[in-house]
Amino acid sequence: MAGNSNSGAGVARSAPRVEIDLLVEAEGWLPPDELEAIARRTVDAALAELGTHGEVPSELSLVFSNDAGIKELNAGWRGKDKPTNVLSFPAFAIAAGDPLPPMLGDIVLAIETISRESSLEKKPFEHHLIHLVVHGFLHLLGYDHETDEEAEVMEAMERRVLARLAIPDPYA
Repeated sequence: MAGNSNSGAGVARSAPRVEIDLLVEAEGWLPPDELEAIARRTVDAALAELGTHGEVPSELSLVFSNDAGIKELNAGWRGKDKPTNVLSFPAFAIAAGDPLPPMLGDIVLAIETISRESSLEKKPFEHHLIHLVVHGFLHLLGYDHETDEEAEVMEAMERRVLARLAIPDPYA
């Protein structure tokens, strides 16, 4: 959210400034101020763990949607006519470890799928949400899980970021 002067509080001076723009387009989500606080903590933890840098401030968009909205995106962009928990849309193709571009891209999350998964996996909703924000954010930074080797690297990074936030290993 542009103009929030304290949204970078607690970030090391060397950490890049990432502006987070939130759009809550579905009912059932936490209040926007809580979502913004979760997003800020999560992004800051990921940046700290990655040691990622950038020459200019970057922007990230988080869309808090529902199954219907994400199903439409999943069908249109991935050819999968079903809802999913999170989708990432990078603004630029970058490789893991590259400097941050001025625009990172969009992360879209679906409330029903995330709620259902957290319930089935007996995880706190907020922990699962944070894990998916980390997962989506890593995709925007060039990480992927198409091969077993890529998945190992990405999952290890997810575990380290989540550990910084005192969230148990989601893959255990």
